[in-house]
Amino acid sequence: MPVLEPNPPNGQKKMLLVFGTFFAITVIIAIIATIASP
Repeated sequence: MPVLEPNPPNGQKKMLLVFGTFFAITVIIAIIATIASP
């Protein structure tokens, strides 16, 4: 796993932010589905 640069280019930072948001939404949906399941 490559180490991220301390100050990544704007494109890389934006991609990382989008990926982090997508991952967070996936986790939230999984938690809601687990709680809502009988």
